[in-house]
Amino acid sequence: MPAVLNPPHSAIDPVTDVLHGVPVTDPYRWLEDQNSPRTRAWIDEQTHYARGYLDSIPGRERIRERVRDLLAVETYDSLQKVGTRYFFRKRLPNQEQPCIYIREGADREDQVLINPAERGTGPFTAVKMLRISLDGNLLLYEIKQGGERTGRFEILDISTGQTLADALPHAYLRGFAFAPDARSFYYVHEAIDTKRPFYRSVFRHVLGRDFADDSEIFFAGESKLLSLSLISDSRRLGFLVCRLLDKPSTDFHLQPFGSNEAADCILRDADYFFRPRLLDDGRILGITDRGAPNLRIVQVQKQENGEYCFCDLVPETDARIRDWLVAGGRLYVGYVRRTETRVDIFDIKEHGAEKIGQLPFNRFESVRLMGTSSGGDEFFLETESFTEPTTIFRSFPRSGQRELWMRSKIPLEACAVSQKQVWYTAEDGTSIAMFLLAQKNVLDGGIHPAIMTSYGGYGISMTPQFSVLVSFLVEHGCLFALPNIRGGSEFGAAWHQAAQRRKRQVAFGDFLSAAKFMISSGRTTSDKLAIFGGSNSGLLVGAALTQRPHLFRAVVCLVPMLDMLRYHLFDNADVSKDEFGTADDPEDFLSLLGYSPYHNVRRGTAYPATMLVSGDADQNCNGLHARKMTARLQAANVSEFPIFLDYSPLRGHSPVLPLSTRVEALTDRLAFLCDQLGPIT
Repeated sequence: MPAVLNPPHSAIDPVTDVLHGVPVTDPYRWLEDQNSPRTRAWIDEQTHYARGYLDSIPGRERIRERVRDLLAVETYDSLQKVGTRYFFRKRLPNQEQPCIYIREGADREDQVLINPAERGTGPFTAVKMLRISLDGNLLLYEIKQGGERTGRFEILDISTGQTLADALPHAYLRGFAFAPDARSFYYVHEAIDTKRPFYRSVFRHVLGRDFADDSEIFFAGESKLLSLSLISDSRRLGFLVCRLLDKPSTDFHLQPFGSNEAADCILRDADYFFRPRLLDDGRILGITDRGAPNLRIVQVQKQENGEYCFCDLVPETDARIRDWLVAGGRLYVGYVRRTETRVDIFDIKEHGAEKIGQLPFNRFESVRLMGTSSGGDEFFLETESFTEPTTIFRSFPRSGQRELWMRSKIPLEACAVSQKQVWYTAEDGTSIAMFLLAQKNVLDGGIHPAIMTSYGGYGISMTPQFSVLVSFLVEHGCLFALPNIRGGSEFGAAWHQAAQRRKRQVAFGDFLSAAKFMISSGRTTSDKLAIFGGSNSGLLVGAALTQRPHLFRAVVCLVPMLDMLRYHLFDNADVSKDEFGTADDPEDFLSLLGYSPYHNVRRGTAYPATMLVSGDADQNCNGLHARKMTARLQAANVSEFPIFLDYSPLRGHSPVLPLSTRVEALTDRLAFLCDQLGPIT
């Protein structure tokens, strides 16, 4: 282990707020302003300190070489089909960013449509395919720089290879639809530099005309608490209006393309979740939690009195619906049931749907439904596991056959790795499932270095996924553990609700119980156990770090929220208030104060080695959380282990960094973990 110098000094400039009669002092409030000269100087000092440690770790070059082997492979994503044309993103081996491609038929050669490198704006420029016109000739795509959330939106005329002048400037694009004749388009565009930033409306733009001439076809209102999105089929536009109030509500309106009539209101003031899907045959399907916490799929039908009602197609079951699509007159529904994914097949009848089969997958494999072709003659799905990266298939509803489209050729020996599922007991006696992955001799027994993560929020289920970080560590003798803690939906909606809002500590307790089980069962020890997580999982490992610091040797905390008393005041993070609550509510405040990692750092505590990762461009989990947490941990820590910040101006929440930057970032994380857990074997 290289010698670690003392971290830079962080000036204390306390600010005290009195929240519901309780004084709360924030010593590093000044670090919230990321553009101030004081903060920029602090970031520079922290970066110099971090690099001094990371660059001196033995074996770093060997780690980088292997990381590049694992990352610099050909990849595909975002497959769509219109007519006989296939559109997708592909990144060639060693290419910095993916390009957008077209294939004129399933067995033809791939042709590049959009190469971000040709823009001349550097390797941080990324492109993403969004929409294709019904004739397959116009392509809407987004351009991002680094991890920014907003993007610029351009349209390519595929027949000429020219980019049209009809580009939407940097903003959030909440909805987009090409008109059936491809001579105009409809859009919901939330501009970032405007006098009326909360004006929610759908506009129609005729190609070749000035945007100042665009006509407004639907107005939802003007409020920060409103969201407006747009869906379509070949004949109709749908407008979904959500009010993000204390009691959220939803409206849904429908209008034929080109109509001058007012939109037909299908749903008004719905106090439940509803997301519609328009079918070309005129039907409206939707997914809802109305009377169904695990979700059900319905058909929206108009009654004789003009009112609309829901008719069940796929009733609620004990497993939560993960995704769904319609292709070839059949309905495909993906579920997560007791940590396993499955896809059921339904034949859509006039007054319901009949289950006729199930797609075959193994229990350690995750499947995602990607979408369907414009004619519904085929659909696409992805599979992955702990040992196999993403594989894309074309599936044909009429024949029931499935064909391989792409499999990543990552140089790993999957046969050398074993996996299993075990169960442990949480503090309240609940049985929790946990996946274990390791080389066979490691999984068979004995004490070994171990790495653990989970998520525990938003109802997101943790099923087997491929990770280069995990694969590298397992390849070098580590045991990987993934507990299915409460807060996800692996065991239905109740599993999520058990750790939601004021019950969030349940998720943290489940995670800590998993760490204790790993130690008590003789699989590892506290000085060989590391944890990692990003976003909501960054909050999870931040809470574990502050609540039981003695359980862990190393922590990697990526793009987290950590100051839970102020998170809702920045960017649009207040959309998470249903998940966490906010300090504005007195009962939420007490819950948040009890676990907020930033407020539970204790001076004079021996903390584990900790790497915090964030950047200026993150508007989901603002970089202020990592900055303030780094300062507070460094000041409080009395252990010999390093606590440092890996920070980048271009890093955000979106995974769009160039290959070379990803290689360096992953090399840093693995070098840190190997340095703390022991030299790689």
